[in-house]
Amino acid sequence: MTERRTTANDPRDAAQTSVSGDPASASGDSALVAARLRYIERQARLDPAAFGATFQGRAPEGSGPENRHGRPKLPPGQREVRNWPVLDLGVHPDVSRAEWRLAVQGLVHRPVTLTFEDLQRLPRTELELDFHCVTTWSRMDLKVVGVRLADLCSEVVPRAEALHVTFTGSDTLPGTEIPYTTNLPLARVIEPDVLLVYEVDGAPLTREHGGPVRVIVPRLYAWKGAKWVRGIEFTAEDRPGFWETRGYSNTGEPWFSDRYSGR
Repeated sequence: MTERRTTANDPRDAAQTSVSGDPASASGDSALVAARLRYIERQARLDPAAFGATFQGRAPEGSGPENRHGRPKLPPGQREVRNWPVLDLGVHPDVSRAEWRLAVQGLVHRPVTLTFEDLQRLPRTELELDFHCVTTWSRMDLKVVGVRLADLCSEVVPRAEALHVTFTGSDTLPGTEIPYTTNLPLARVIEPDVLLVYEVDGAPLTREHGGPVRVIVPRLYAWKGAKWVRGIEFTAEDRPGFWETRGYSNTGEPWFSDRYSGR
């Protein structure tokens, strides 16, 4: 994985500093500091190389040389493309960076609503990653800039009972108020290449690709990364999202053609 962190920040530093930069200890909130440290210990025990439980013990499938994660570069049933196709519900919300807000709530010690400026105060991460769409195309080596979800988690501090995360986008099913949502286990959310992305290939993330900010989860099918993301909720129970309740897999593992639920 090609990576550059332009803001040096050990996760333990997040135990002492808030988004605004004010020391947590200044408020005397030693309980929050302790909760952050427990979360960091919990994070360290999770295996970022693991697949969903359904596929444990099975070798990843595909073709080509090993990718950044030691898996075949091209998952089964995929073809590599040079462009970046646009797929969505047919609605492209027009949200400026100045208007964008991200509500992070649920089972966390420190719920927050971030502006774009707040997001930029969090550690900035630059990565090269691959993007695999369930409709059988893969775009390789996207150069992205954003904030790791793991770094955001270190800020809001998931509670011990938080095991799942639901993401909500600003787009809705046309003619309805049904929002786009998708779900992930917390263990997948904190993988080191899961990002809130706001720049791609040296330019701001465009509207049609989910700008100003979207989620990209490169080790899962692309629908698992919400475009125009506006909400993140931490929950104890799994809450299947828009496509997951419409027949798509709840896990979305590309290296096992894990496309559909079979329901």
